[in-house]
Amino acid sequence: MAAVLAWTQTPSPVGPKSLSPAPLVLAGGTVVDVTNWGRSANDLKDAVVVVHDGRITDVGSRMAVSIPKGARVIDCTGKFLIPGLIDGFAGMNSQEQADADLYMGVTTVVAVSDARRGWVDFSASPAPHLYLLDSAGSTSNWSLLARRPGWASKLKEGAHPAELSPDDTLRQLTETARSGTRAVLLGHDITAANVQWIITHAHQLGLVAYGEFVSTPYKVGVEAGVDALVRMDRYDLGVIPDELEQPLVEDSAGAAATTAYDYAERLPPTDLHLRAYARFLAAHHAALMPTFNLYYAELPGHRNLWKEPAAAQLDPARVFNPTDRATGEMVYPLPPWTRHLPAATQHWMEETQRKKAEQSALRLWQINKTIFFAHPHYLAASGAPVYGSLPGISMHTELELLVRLGLSPREALAAATNNYSLQFGWNELGLIAPGRRADILVVDANPTRNIWNARRISGLFLDGNPMDREKLLNLRH
Repeated sequence: MAAVLAWTQTPSPVGPKSLSPAPLVLAGGTVVDVTNWGRSANDLKDAVVVVHDGRITDVGSRMAVSIPKGARVIDCTGKFLIPGLIDGFAGMNSQEQADADLYMGVTTVVAVSDARRGWVDFSASPAPHLYLLDSAGSTSNWSLLARRPGWASKLKEGAHPAELSPDDTLRQLTETARSGTRAVLLGHDITAANVQWIITHAHQLGLVAYGEFVSTPYKVGVEAGVDALVRMDRYDLGVIPDELEQPLVEDSAGAAATTAYDYAERLPPTDLHLRAYARFLAAHHAALMPTFNLYYAELPGHRNLWKEPAAAQLDPARVFNPTDRATGEMVYPLPPWTRHLPAATQHWMEETQRKKAEQSALRLWQINKTIFFAHPHYLAASGAPVYGSLPGISMHTELELLVRLGLSPREALAAATNNYSLQFGWNELGLIAPGRRADILVVDANPTRNIWNARRISGLFLDGNPMDREKLLNLRH
């Protein structure tokens, strides 16, 4: 906690600073266009990208941009340049997780601390840039303010989270914004009137508002101007009828919530209410952040992510509910009383749970397919490290799933880069353009042809500093 409290006095995201006085030039590669939500395709071939003091100072064709005298030039001929990836919702609770993020090209993490992801490790170095996401409007033991004088008693959770008073909420928003927090999360227990109030005041303070609503109807939160809706298994609650919505105000995590989720999940993809809800989402400001990875191991075609090189140094104990390292499958533990049952019966029970989970994931996927056809805006996020998702690695499976959903590879790349500029106004990142932060990936093949090519990283630059990817896998802290 000392590290957390010390960091929160610093108003800028964490990241290394360029120490080289000489410019860096990436010459000869193709700069991939991720503007206009990935709908533009004006790639710049044989480009010259000039970097100085951690920022991109010039981008253009070799004919238009001169290479500064004394610059360090890296030949990128035949390669492709994309912005560093942004994971819009994840934890990062150790140096090893920071290394895995960087190795996989994740240069910015919108980082959250919670009971499943643990505390964000602010001491990790090297590490991606950290943009903090804090709770707002309710008690939370994991709030960045929870251990500060004057806040410990106000934010301490009882049996269930409770909403704060308007005065305390405004003070919370003001203090967390002053500490450098970039976004706030409006959780399950926040009710409709407070959601509208919090979003308005968060925006006035320059904070981005994430919504993971249960007690608040999604239409209310969306119309209030929420910036991002997190988790595909949450925002599908926007289709439930009023008679199921009303009990959620008092019971956001109990039987009423179970009934609401079950109704939403079992709604046919062709349902007219679902199609109308999809059009509503597409017509408003909110972007969708599905975090498909939380169901990746239960969807068809999944791989064992523990076989990835970056996973070798990750500790399963720091992953909430990880998949089995040998098989890559989710584990469905049985209650203790089943130990006395025959082995065949236990196996049958485990397989029954697995089939139910896979059926649930497929139903949610079909709902999201219907929502996709209305063409809302998307932001990529892994949700790691929970439910089998792994830092860095799961950003790439998220891109794969966005493409499987129907986005083009370019649109999926935009969802992990410049869409954050467009949606949140974070104009310092997400694009290879003058004035942007020099977080750049050099990849060996065209990622707009096949999203898998975004993994083929041969050059990684953080704040304009070249990073040794292989060394990241061999660091021991």
